[in-house]
Order: sequence, then structure tokens, then C-alpha cells
Amino acid sequence: MDTFKQKYWKYSLIGIILILTLVLLKEVMPYLGGLLGAITIYILVRNQMIRLTTVKKMKRGKAAALITVEIIFGCLIPLAGFIWLVASQVGKLNIDPSSMVHLVDEAEDFIKMKTGFDIFGSNSVSYIADAIPKIAQAIMGAISSFIIDLFVIIFILYFMLIGGTKMEQYIKDILPFNDANTDHVCHEVELIVRSNAIGIPVIAIIQGTIASVGYLIFGVHDVLMVGLLTCFATVIPVVGTALIWIPVAIILAIKGHWFGAVGIMAYGVLVVAQSDNLTRFILQKKMADIHPLITVFGVIIGISMFGFMGVIFGPLILSLFGLFINMFKQEYLDAPPNKSDTMESNQEE
Repeated sequence: MDTFKQKYWKYSLIGIILILTLVLLKEVMPYLGGLLGAITIYILVRNQMIRLTTVKKMKRGKAAALITVEIIFGCLIPLAGFIWLVASQVGKLNIDPSSMVHLVDEAEDFIKMKTGFDIFGSNSVSYIADAIPKIAQAIMGAISSFIIDLFVIIFILYFMLIGGTKMEQYIKDILPFNDANTDHVCHEVELIVRSNAIGIPVIAIIQGTIASVGYLIFGVHDVLMVGLLTCFATVIPVVGTALIWIPVAIILAIKGHWFGAVGIMAYGVLVVAQSDNLTRFILQKKMADIHPLITVFGVIIGISMFGFMGVIFGPLILSLFGLFINMFKQEYLDAPPNKSDTMESNQEE
């Protein structure tokens, strides 16, 4: 009877925890980007926190406040400034739906004249006219969400730094792994998060700078804005920066600037795309050697689940999925047979 009661209490408690977890996850979802951002920054600065509290003998509250202020002025404010710069550049465009529709009509006529195919169809004009306001609303909504995420990051990061190693040990204690596997999982998480958190901005800056040189050489208008958009496009899997420089080349061709159009296409294929491959290869070897398929599909899945932070945590989830399968295989499928099983098989023989 006591055993039944203990099992009842145990599984009832597990059920209550699972139900409350689902309820809390539903309420936390709007702030998930800020939570993941705080986790990312914590992983990047945890060694600094340990140094300040152990080597410098600084109190935890003071060290946490110092690092939080450092992150605000060294990372979050510059990032907010970068977002504001992009938003202001897009705002200066003064996009007129009628002019965009006219441009699409010109592109449709140009492609139809050269190839004989009507690629856009009869409903393209009305579709584009309806889509432009929705795109503008989505951009403004993303900016508002980003501002909220900044405050969430600051708030959560401070208390994560206060918790520090005690918080980490508590999480390790509740993980369903042995000590070796727990250390392996934690190391994998730190490695992938650190690699993506540092590698993605580095690649974006390098690619945006290289592409901007080409835009400047071949006479693209508003090089700053197009270069910033190219920086953002680096996080999009498969297509990447081609999402920007191919339309730019097409627009130049429609306007009759054939030298610039051909130049941008050649520069994009031979310089921008190749430098992207080279940069990613070098960073992967230096930081975390993640399989390209994990990166591509991880980003696709992660962006749909977590928004922008999915470029970091999407590949992490896929990597952990493969790691857990490998752990299960090594722990249970590849385990040597028990002595009793061996004795039974010998008796049968």
C-alpha cells in the first residue's frame, strides 16, 4: 500500500508539473525571444562573472550589475541603434504601392518580351498592392517586439548572473543523464550557442561590407540601406545574400543599366557567395564544426519557432536531438549483455 501511495504521489506530482509547464509556456511565448536572448548572453559572459566573483572577490550583486551595464552599453544599445538605422532607412523610402506595382509591371513586360513567359499572372498587381501594407505592419510589429525583448533580456540576465553556478548545478541535477552525459550536453550547448552568437554577426558584417563595395562600384543607389539589408539576409538559409543582390541586378536591368546589372550578378556569384562559403568554413573550424545540413534546417525550423533567435537555437535543438539519439544508442542499444543473459545463453547451448 505504501508503495502504491508513493507511486501515486510521484506520478501525480509529475503530472501537475507538466500541466503547469504547458500553462506557463503558453504565457511566456510572447517573451520567448527575450528569454533566449538572455540565455545566449549569459553563456557568453558566464566566465567573466566567475572571474569577477572568484579572482576579483567581487560581490555577486555588484558583479552582476557591472556585467549587465556592460552588456547594455556594449551590445544592446549598439544593436538597437543598428535596428533604428535600418528602420529609418526603410522609412525614407516612402514606398508608394502604385510605383511598386508599376515596377512589377515593367519587370513582367521585360521578362515576357525576352522569354515569352508570363511569370506573375493576372492577379499579381492586386496581390502586391495588398501585400505592401502588410509587410510594413509586420516590420513595425517586429521592431516593437524587439524593444520589449530588450527589457526582458536585461531583467532576466541580471538574475541569471546572480544565480550563477548554483543555478547551473540545479539544472544539471534535474537533467535525466549521468554525470558524463550531463557534462557532454552542457558543453555542446555552450559550444553551439557561443559559435552562432559570435559567428552570425561576424558573417553578417563581413558579407554586408563586401556586398556594399560591389554596390558602390556598379552604381547602386542608396548603398547604405541595401548593404544593411544584405547583412540581415545572411541569416536566411540557402538563399542568403542572393535574396538582395539578385533583385538589385534585376531592377538595374529593367531600368536599362546593363553594365551595373551584369556587374552585380557577376560580383555576387564570384565574390559575395564565395566569400560567404569561405567565412563560414573558417568560423566553423575555429568554433563549432556543425554539419551544414544541421545549420540550414536548424535555422529554417528555429526561425518559425523562436523568431530571430531561432538562428541560434534552431541548430542547437537539431544538434541536441542527434546527441540524445546517440546517447540512447550508446547507453541502451550498444550496452554489453548482462551476466544473467550470458549464462542463460550458455545453458541453452
